[in-house]
Amino acid sequence: MFGIENFTVFVSAGILLNLYPGPDTIYIIGRSVSQGRAAGVCAALGIGSGGIVHTMLGAFGLSAILATSAHAFMILKIAGCLYLFYQGVRMILDSSTEMSAVGHMERTGLWRIFRQGALTNVLNPKVAVFFLAFLPQFIDAASSSKALAFIILGLTFMTTGTLWCLVVAVLSSSFGCRIRQSAKTSGYRARAGYKNLYKQRNCFTKS
Repeated sequence: MFGIENFTVFVSAGILLNLYPGPDTIYIIGRSVSQGRAAGVCAALGIGSGGIVHTMLGAFGLSAILATSAHAFMILKIAGCLYLFYQGVRMILDSSTEMSAVGHMERTGLWRIFRQGALTNVLNPKVAVFFLAFLPQFIDAASSSKALAFIILGLTFMTTGTLWCLVVAVLSSSFGCRIRQSAKTSGYRARAGYKNLYKQRNCFTKS
């Protein structure tokens, strides 16, 4: 089918690889736990869109240039490191900034999360090399539609990966909600304890 061999084996192997936690998974968990389900979903979709870019680049041979050219590989690697550093600085600055227009900033925040997930994936040269090394193993060498086969395999891999990332986002956000609820409950209990202690102290002073 379209020059693809052992498609069932490919899907099974792809699912196992997607289940293995990596930087993308950590990014999704961090966003989900700290900012909720919507942020986690945006992170997952951003990472998935980045994978689509790698699929298209690999299909038309651009990933091959990155794999064979050490200079191009190093440029992309440095660009990825610089972006990750920039992303970390922005997250630190944003955490200490008060927002006035809450609704507008929430929409902007979600778009930024999506963009960060996409760019983090696109600027990761290891993803490009992985696509180039893994996907061709399931393409018939005699096929006349290798590019189409590469695209189908890449989109299949990203679909299963994105579905798993969405599951991770939902579960992580639920866990984050429980943590925040537990912290809020503990805060209520602590304040109630302080109030009771204050009342007892006042009663003791009056007596």
